[in-house]
Amino acid sequence: MSRVEYARLPTEAVLAAAKNLDALPAVAVVRLLAREERRSVRAVADAAVTIGAIAEAAARALGGGGRLIYLGAGTSGRLATLDAAECGPTFGARPGQIVALIAGGARALRRAVEGAEDDGAAAARAIARLRPTARDLVVGIAASGVTPFVASGLAAAGDAGATTALVTCAPAAARAAGLRPDLVVGLDVGPEVLAGSTRLKAGTATKLTLNAISTAAMVALGKCYGPRMVDVVPSSAKLRARAERMVADLGGRPARAADLLAAAGGRVKTAVVMARLGVDRAEAERRLAASGGRLRAVIGPPAP
Repeated sequence: MSRVEYARLPTEAVLAAAKNLDALPAVAVVRLLAREERRSVRAVADAAVTIGAIAEAAARALGGGGRLIYLGAGTSGRLATLDAAECGPTFGARPGQIVALIAGGARALRRAVEGAEDDGAAAARAIARLRPTARDLVVGIAASGVTPFVASGLAAAGDAGATTALVTCAPAAARAAGLRPDLVVGLDVGPEVLAGSTRLKAGTATKLTLNAISTAAMVALGKCYGPRMVDVVPSSAKLRARAERMVADLGGRPARAADLLAAAGGRVKTAVVMARLGVDRAEAERRLAASGGRLRAVIGPPAP
């Protein structure tokens, strides 16, 4: 894009309320930032229908043996990597099910890699290495809507037959730049307090959107029971304690929660079924498998 076109991006606009930002005391800057962040939440709520459609596509991909692949540069890539990393311990996602590609590679997680976002060829190569198919969903994240790394990666994924989606704060710019993903989330966050710094409102709205996509997809796949993360991987003291509490609360046999969880190999859902139905691990796992891993289908709805 030319300089003139970049200047027209909504992510480059100047916020009138911040015209005297450099003269404000720290507390006033904080209040201004907090006030403007309310728009991030509204933007995500306004885009709920499309975000929900992407979550449904993610559930279909993961449930059908495919992958959810995120693609981003800078803040967008770091947020994508965070969301992908958290799905393992939170939902028991297997390695390789949810993948994040960030411009500049792993080193870009710690330090900005200048120019990496402009390297569209690198994105195409990274996508090619993953060998996407029609079973996969590839979600590009680009606040400006015109990041070459994201545009090229989405194009390569689409050519390979994958379903594609874009999360952006500039959907019109994305269309003008030739991006044609299957689904587009447009987040109207307005100009940043610090003009062009999309780690602010754009970053917050992106984080909320990725939270919503992965969480709603996992809910659809039976990874929770009520508000409980019953597919949690108890890999730390805190998570082990949480797992035991869930077994105690949902299984109805609190005195045996630790023993049941151990007998279930650390699997909360298995332990709960063992406790509630009085069956052994093999039978609990059989019933869960028959229900597609949905605890509600095995033991009924949560108690009031």
